[in-house]
Amino acid sequence: MLEAFLSGLVQVFMWPAFGYMLIGVAIGFVVGILPGLGGVTTMALMLPFIFTMKPVEAFAFLLGANAVVATTGDITSVLFGVPGEATTAATIVDGHPMAKKGEAGRALGAALMSSLVGAVLGAFVLAASIPVVRPLVLSFGSPELFMLTILGVTFVASLSGGAVVKGLVAGGLGFLFAMVGMDAMTATQRYTYGQLYLWEGIGLVPVTVGIFAIPEIVDLAVKGSSIAQVGEGKMVGVMEGVKDTFRHWWLVLRCSALGTFIGIIPGLGGSVAQWVAYAHAVQSSPGKERFGKGAVEGVLGPGAANNSKEGGALIPTIAFGVPGSASMAILLGGFLIQGLVPGPNMLTKHLDLTFAMVWIIVVSNIITVGVCFLFLQQLARITLVRGGLLIPFILLLVYLGGFTATNSFGDLVVVLAFGLLGYLMVLFNWPRPPLILGLVLGGLAEKYLWLSTDRYGTEWLTRPIVLILALLIVMALIYPLWEQRRQRRPTEVAR
Repeated sequence: MLEAFLSGLVQVFMWPAFGYMLIGVAIGFVVGILPGLGGVTTMALMLPFIFTMKPVEAFAFLLGANAVVATTGDITSVLFGVPGEATTAATIVDGHPMAKKGEAGRALGAALMSSLVGAVLGAFVLAASIPVVRPLVLSFGSPELFMLTILGVTFVASLSGGAVVKGLVAGGLGFLFAMVGMDAMTATQRYTYGQLYLWEGIGLVPVTVGIFAIPEIVDLAVKGSSIAQVGEGKMVGVMEGVKDTFRHWWLVLRCSALGTFIGIIPGLGGSVAQWVAYAHAVQSSPGKERFGKGAVEGVLGPGAANNSKEGGALIPTIAFGVPGSASMAILLGGFLIQGLVPGPNMLTKHLDLTFAMVWIIVVSNIITVGVCFLFLQQLARITLVRGGLLIPFILLLVYLGGFTATNSFGDLVVVLAFGLLGYLMVLFNWPRPPLILGLVLGGLAEKYLWLSTDRYGTEWLTRPIVLILALLIVMALIYPLWEQRRQRRPTEVAR
């Protein structure tokens, strides 16, 4: 294994594989910054170019692009409040308020450094777990996956600040929006109102872009100032964000582990990983009131999880041919084009190629973060430009992001509608993250519940992992209430 590990590293740096990886990284860099394009769409467009390549060249090209999309997606999330990817939306919650306080450089430094740590950790977990991952993946059926989605829903309380009831209502609204479209199990229409566009449901990308970006644009237009509310002299540097990553190293490692674990389980995906990591960052912090107002931990958690999940998603893809995410499903097409079969052969005969994939994830992220750091101070200064000059550019990003999701004008209407809803939520102090979490988890929860009851009846409720997860859910629900009561007690005593 050590020989294959070193052989994989050598193959990555051989020409032309390294050149193809650089081209892939450049494509991923652009895709991450431009909202809505998505790593999945990009990889699908890149597939036809790998027919004449050798396997290590093909995977350097594809994985090089995919590995950096989430990293660069954080840049627009922090600077403009426009998610570069749906999987970078959680970074907005605290990253953009930091930019408003003149700490854009610090937020970007923290996001990029935690992304690098997450990517490296996820890749090496992939390398270490290849021989032992089979029992873990096979132990999770639809009942366990349903309980995991419910565990995610219980984090709504964490994402709601002090307004738990408002958070639960917003999360329920997200569940309601997740029900729009064709029922995957019975093929019946729900809440489509005769509109063909709604048959496929409401897209996550236009909803996320609308609910987070439009209120920020309105706020910028009303104030008539720059995004940052402080002068250039007060701007906190990029290196401060890098230091934050190592100050909170234990949080970064925990969120990286969370992202890797969620990546291993097929079907959950990056949107779940980032919000679970963000909720964990809130829950584990003694100063919960700081979140949503510019807490650097709220940037570090999602940044680490977003990138570590890529290494995790590769594990079931390589070991069993079961894609861990949508982008890994496209990567399976690359396996077929190259005449490779995921499974035992990838862990024996082609082990050096498997380790080459690990090194591609690590090296491409190091290159991307290195390039980003060269220009971050300049990028951070965009937040000091007068709002009137920035608004047309941000609007272009918003509508580009909304339209490129499905190339439908219906998406632009969704962006506007959820932009109005987002603005009203900000105006009346309602939390927006629970709505997105409900939308992400609603469809998954419904699907896994249907499969569980159809296959097992009520017997699935007694499965050991289901019971363990149920206990965690109860603890997650009780803890915020106990914490609120504990904080209230000293106040009552003082009176």
